[in-house]
Amino acid sequence: MPRAEFLYLCYFFFRQNDLKSGTLVGTDKLGNKYYENNEYFLEEEVTMTPGPILPQWGRNRWVIYSPSLGTDFDGSAVSPAWFGWLHYKTDIPPTQKEHVQYSYIDTTPSPNPTGTNKAYIPYTTGKPKIQAWVPPTRS
Repeated sequence: MPRAEFLYLCYFFFRQNDLKSGTLVGTDKLGNKYYENNEYFLEEEVTMTPGPILPQWGRNRWVIYSPSLGTDFDGSAVSPAWFGWLHYKTDIPPTQKEHVQYSYIDTTPSPNPTGTNKAYIPYTTGKPKIQAWVPPTRS
């Protein structure tokens, strides 16, 4: 195997943490590629622990995120049209049937703001149950 192919394979495994083969079902606007392999649907999970071998239910559809996202990707990069197909809400991918779009739903994926200044922080408007102790001041 040439060095370039080996390095690509290592980088691919580093990003996906899995090596699978499947049929390319489609690509979204961000460049994410969606795959399916129905032979994986009832594949038995190989474990190193003793006990029964359990089937991997629902592991036959997956997404390979666009290289433009680098290694900083998460599930919020999946478009709403493909989300339903990935989570078995429908068996018809958006490439075959147009996704129903509602005017009140934003269809552009936005990154998860957790850990940033834009993260949602709930607050209460009621009186706190615990009052902070304030040390007395000397006059």
